[in-house]
Amino acid sequence: VVKPRSPMSMGAWCLTLFGNLMGAAVAADLTGRRRLARGLGAGAAALGVYLGSYTGVLLGSTAVPVWARSRLLLGPIFAATATATGAAASRLALVATGVPEGHPTSVALGRVETGAIAAELTLSQLNQRRLGRIGQALRQGRARELFAVAKGAAAAGLALRLLRRRLGPGSHNVASVLYLGAGLAFRYAWVAAGRDSARDDEAAALTARGKGR
Repeated sequence: VVKPRSPMSMGAWCLTLFGNLMGAAVAADLTGRRRLARGLGAGAAALGVYLGSYTGVLLGSTAVPVWARSRLLLGPIFAATATATGAAASRLALVATGVPEGHPTSVALGRVETGAIAAELTLSQLNQRRLGRIGQALRQGRARELFAVAKGAAAAGLALRLLRRRLGPGSHNVASVLYLGAGLAFRYAWVAAGRDSARDDEAAALTARGKGR
């Protein structure tokens, strides 16, 4: 049953279609049907945009104050993280197989991962400012530590990316690793913040009354 108003229903259908398209794309590529493989891969990539934000959309649909109040930006934030880490992992895989630094695919992936992690930092900062009192869960305990690690790793990665010509191609590889670590820390930080927010009675009351700034 397709339920457009249910994030879980739409996510399940998206995951099913994504998996089938990717499987078909791989099969087409292995059988030499490159044009068909590219078309199927493009369709899977389009679905991947939604799939990357799926976890954030689900969290925003809950009653947990910090997640519920972040519902407008949580999906884009998670999509940006998924894009950055996916591009970073793909680029590192190419490096491991011997693809040179100046290869067009490697260059394109480097731009994607950098742009996505910068978008993640920007959106996270905007979201944290608009949360007000309800965002306290992001500024305390385990969540605060993880967010600090994530933002520090992302900022360091961006700095290395900008200085790659002076420091050499190895610095860009380190930047990609830092992006992966930043993405992982961001996800765990949101989970930790949700746990603390769920125990915050004042935040729950403010959310129920549509307040909290």
